[in-house]
Amino acid sequence: MRLFHLLPLTITFAACTSQSDQPRVTAAEPEPIVRIETVEVCSNDLLAEGQHTFRFDTFGDEAFWGDQLHLHEALATVSPRTALAVGLKVDEEALPASLIAQLAAGEVDLDDPAVTAALLKIDAVVGVTGKFDNTGKLTSMGIQCAFCHSTVDDHLAPGIGKRRDGWPNRDLDVGKIISLAPNLTPFTDLLGVDADTVKQVLLSWGPGKFDAQLILDGKGFRPDGKSAATLIPAAYGLAGVNQHTYTGWGSVPYWNAFVAVLEMHGQGNFDDARLDSDQFPVAKRAGFAHVRVTEDRVTPKLAGLHVYQLSLAAPKAPNPADANAAARGEALFGGAAKCGSCHMAPAFTDSGWNMHTADEIGIDDFQASRSPDKNLYRTTPLLGLHTRSKGGYYHDGRFATLGDVVDHYDRHMSLGLTAEKKADLVAYLGTL
Repeated sequence: MRLFHLLPLTITFAACTSQSDQPRVTAAEPEPIVRIETVEVCSNDLLAEGQHTFRFDTFGDEAFWGDQLHLHEALATVSPRTALAVGLKVDEEALPASLIAQLAAGEVDLDDPAVTAALLKIDAVVGVTGKFDNTGKLTSMGIQCAFCHSTVDDHLAPGIGKRRDGWPNRDLDVGKIISLAPNLTPFTDLLGVDADTVKQVLLSWGPGKFDAQLILDGKGFRPDGKSAATLIPAAYGLAGVNQHTYTGWGSVPYWNAFVAVLEMHGQGNFDDARLDSDQFPVAKRAGFAHVRVTEDRVTPKLAGLHVYQLSLAAPKAPNPADANAAARGEALFGGAAKCGSCHMAPAFTDSGWNMHTADEIGIDDFQASRSPDKNLYRTTPLLGLHTRSKGGYYHDGRFATLGDVVDHYDRHMSLGLTAEKKADLVAYLGTL
């Protein structure tokens, strides 16, 4: 929880009650007071708060996406069909029964931008909030954590269904959406380039990718000319996992603060002295190492957001097509294939410090060199692999299939796996 006060013969939970609500205790009291029911209420309250933050809180970032970029002006011209095509999702449970029936009957005009506005008015577009004036005109917009880290189950139609929080939206073309903004001056001023260059970088990302380091080091492309963007990671299965991102950076609460303030452009305080470095020339110039605002709308939400994210279990995989092959693959995983030496159950990442050099895993260090730790990559948790196959594997999707990943390690580590053993290992990975 947020804070625990341990006193003689009692435990009270400051996260759940105000100071005035806490029972007065002394060492003379004969029996310990352990308020287990208070812990449960506190946990539930934080969980509900965190879910609401994850799904609906913009942290005041409308001041950037709407007031500065005017992205809402582009959104006002977008039809539901186009919105779905760039990966935006619609929350079925936010829709009135009458609209669900109309959608099922094909009676909704998916080419009418007015329908998109109507969906925004009822908070049905996952991860996006629209602001409207008294006449019903869209005047601003903001985004939430769910924008990138939630999708839907397509229950009603492709892109329309029940929320799947924590699942990476590998359909979402973040770069294309941002490129539509009428005013890209905030990016051109920050990066010191013209609007055409900004658009070139944004459009290079493609679906399911985002470059969080662009606003820190200004590197839009890799040395080989490919995009510097990385795949949107899963926000589920993080309980017990050290380091939140592909290249470390910090814990879940750290990265939530980083993203809310620097990437989403929410109104919040933020500190990371590591950004006041020549390694991050853009961030250093912009003063990102120490951000201060009059009203902090981020920090008070971090505890609940943390609790909610840790509650998001990795989705269970479907039953394997060949259970015997998967069983053989499991034995290989923990044995001859050496996967388990880093991907340790139950989280399937290293227990403790889960960072490794580029040489250890046999790839270049470009992305790792963009983080404060330099040259280190995190052992990505493997649970829920089946939900994030779109876009490929590894941080940048360089391996199209799990078979390609296995082939890479077989070569790099000189494992000498036969084709049958590789197939068995892939079968097991599909069950995680």
